[in-house]
Order: sequence, then C-alpha cells, then structure tokens
Amino acid sequence: MRVGVIIAAAGKSTRFGAGDKLSQDLGGRPVLLRTVEAFTRRDEVVAIVVAAPPDDLEGFRLRFGPALGFNGAKIVEGGRTERWESIERAIRALPDDITHIAVHDGARPCIGTQLLDRLFAAADVAPAVIPGIPVRDTLKRVSEESVSAAADDAIADLILGDLGKKSTSARRVLETVPRDGLCQIQTPQIFDAALLRRAYATVDLAGTTDDASVIERLGEPVLVVEGDSRNIKITAQEDLDLVRAIMR
Repeated sequence: MRVGVIIAAAGKSTRFGAGDKLSQDLGGRPVLLRTVEAFTRRDEVVAIVVAAPPDDLEGFRLRFGPALGFNGAKIVEGGRTERWESIERAIRALPDDITHIAVHDGARPCIGTQLLDRLFAAADVAPAVIPGIPVRDTLKRVSEESVSAAADDAIADLILGDLGKKSTSARRVLETVPRDGLCQIQTPQIFDAALLRRAYATVDLAGTTDDASVIERLGEPVLVVEGDSRNIKITAQEDLDLVRAIMR
C-alpha cells in the first residue's frame, strides 16, 4: 500500500473566532503540524499534500512552509468556496504511482495510532473506507425561522429564568429524528486512488460535504469502520481546549 495524504487546510475558520486555529499551540507545535506528524510516522504514507487558503497563500507558506517541508509535505493552493475544490487540486499534485488516497482535516490533530491501523487495514481490502461513531444523542429537526419571546413573558421567565431575558430567540421542534443506524463521520477517509480520481473526474461535485459523498454519487459502496471519539475536529475555541486536554 502506497498512500498519498491530502490535508484540507483551506477553510476560513470563521466559527473559531479571533486567530488562526491551525496556528494554535499544541505542546510546542501548531495544530496543523501535529496533524501532519500523525501521517509522517506511517510507513504506508509516501506523499503528503496540504491544501492552503488561496487568499493567504503566501502567509500560509511563511507560517508553515519550513516545518511542512521538513516533514516532506507539499503545499498547494486550495479552493475558495467548497471543500471539493481543494481536494480536486490536491489530487492532481499527488504522485501517479500511489495506490490509495487519504483525505484528512487539518484541524483534526488527535489521530490515534489504533484508528489509523483500523483504517489502513480496511482500506487494504475495500475501495472506500471512512471512520464513524454512532450517534448517541437525541436528534431534533427544527424550523428554519426563529420565534421570539418577549422579555417580560411570564412563561419564558418561569422556564428559563434570566436566560429567557438574555436569549429571546429560538427555533421550534418539528420532529424527533430516529438515530438508529446514524453515524457521525470523521476523517481520515481512505480510498482506492483510481476510484477517487475517477469519481472527481465524472460526478457532479456541487454540494458534496466530504469525499465519501463523492464516491456515493458514483454509485460505489463506502464502508464505515469504528472511529474514535477523541478524534475531534477543532471548530470553536472550546474544541481547542478539549484537544489540549486529550493530548496532555
């Protein structure tokens, strides 16, 4: 198995708040470098491509270029609008002789060795493998529009107390969604290289949110293996706090 890894790092991180989440410190090294290092330790990995934000490409190279180069990773310009744009460009930058392509989020640094062992073993016998964990929480479908409660609404005061005065908008529950058979999907997602290249060359990519959905549009099967609840994607500041606690 010869694996080429794509690290998706072109997002704008608008939900994280102030600062660049990929530059945040994790035990002396930035988040992005911790993510890349998880793959440099694998004998199966022969190439790493990082898709960088196109509007800050030079700044990204200044921040991460030397460390990524030391780890053998190549930087390419990512897409501006949708995730698939970055992956499509990164696929073209991978060597032709790889057998598999793994796609991973740059802000997901807690990749355990056992998770990678499971994924690589499954990918050795199946053409499309992704990690997932069962959904355990109750799921509700809610309305698109918000409803408001007056600050002096007696019922809101009774139920919510001061919270009812501070947060006066909410959305109505439309239905409870059965969670049987539902999984929360993670990365890395690993594919037969020829299959992923064919999928990106032939299907309508608009609206796809991960690479497994690209394979699904091709009509090919995708297998889910056991993920890891510690394999957290850093989206908000509280995620970073949790990742720091896990890595300690």
